[in-house]
Amino acid sequence: MTESSGPVRPSAIAGYEDWPAYVQHHPRYQAATPAAQELADALGVPGPQQEPEVAVQWEETHDGVTTSQLSWQLGFGPRTTGWLIRPAGSSGPLPGILALHCHGGNKFGGADRLVELPEQHPSAEAAKAGHYDGRALATDVARRGFAVLAHDAFAWGSRRFDLSVPPWRTASALEARQAQWREDGVVPSDADVYNAAAGFHEDTVAKTAGLLGTSLAGMVAHDDLAALEILAGLPDVDQDRLGCIGFSGGGGRSLALAALSPRIKSYVVTCMMTTFQSLLPSYLDAHSWLLQTPGLWKLGDWPDLTARSGADRLLVQYALADQLFPEAGMRDAHQVLESLHSPGTYTGSFWPGGHVFTVGMQEEALGFLSASLGANDPKSLPLSYQGPS
Repeated sequence: MTESSGPVRPSAIAGYEDWPAYVQHHPRYQAATPAAQELADALGVPGPQQEPEVAVQWEETHDGVTTSQLSWQLGFGPRTTGWLIRPAGSSGPLPGILALHCHGGNKFGGADRLVELPEQHPSAEAAKAGHYDGRALATDVARRGFAVLAHDAFAWGSRRFDLSVPPWRTASALEARQAQWREDGVVPSDADVYNAAAGFHEDTVAKTAGLLGTSLAGMVAHDDLAALEILAGLPDVDQDRLGCIGFSGGGGRSLALAALSPRIKSYVVTCMMTTFQSLLPSYLDAHSWLLQTPGLWKLGDWPDLTARSGADRLLVQYALADQLFPEAGMRDAHQVLESLHSPGTYTGSFWPGGHVFTVGMQEEALGFLSASLGANDPKSLPLSYQGPS
């Protein structure tokens, strides 16, 4: 500290000090169609750098699948960790799936919640139990005959911000949370502390993104597009049979990726579909910045964005007791989607229960992807399958 300058403020974007220069001096993403370009511009998606070099950290075969931990360095921020899962002993080309993790209020981890791993962090186990009905979604998709890549997105897991010395606003909010924990006699884990800080810090990330002319959703899409190119470039993956799947925030990522990239031929959006109007005035506060990009509504409603995708097939799964979306908004979105897509291209299914990707929903989604992308899966459901109503 000096008398003239006062205390040194901690970085508000620690671990990402190179992020502003990357966005400011890097070309914007160039989409394949004008409709996709409008979405890319609205989200402020930076263009990808040259395809990064991928390193294999380890590989093991267990219970019918081979899992490889991969890593790669994008043009800014921390190195990305991802997992490639394939049927054991398979010989390509296999259809490929990008498995997109949810938000879940858990940024300490990322795609590890989707993968069966030799050692699982408790935070990943909690996310798997709470949001995925205890199942490892990416590993289960691979067992259906796919090559599956699950990666940590911008601000999650290996790509999280360094909040060991939180910036001013985050620190103030975190101190209040820690005081409440002490009063309640709770001893938080390192993941609990990080996730509390990251929840407060998301506003700072969104604010920084807006200042740079991008958005949280645009930066996540940047990471997803890079991962999709890595998946497409693998020697045992069929570039013409690629899809993606996601629950909650991952469902929003799935929709955005399908609209931004012509590589996606089939995709699943689970518990992430409604009309924007239905979120007002009571539901908006429940959502993160992944859905709420300023100005996005100018392009149309959330279901309207699916018309910007060139994918052949789309499955949307709704949970009737979803705490984050009113039923009326989901049913209105379903009607819009039916009007936008020709028969046989859109499937909407309504399920009982809350904001959880249940085993039944996962089985429907895996069957849909297997049928639409031609995976060698004896459990495939017929294309006409509609799920529960």
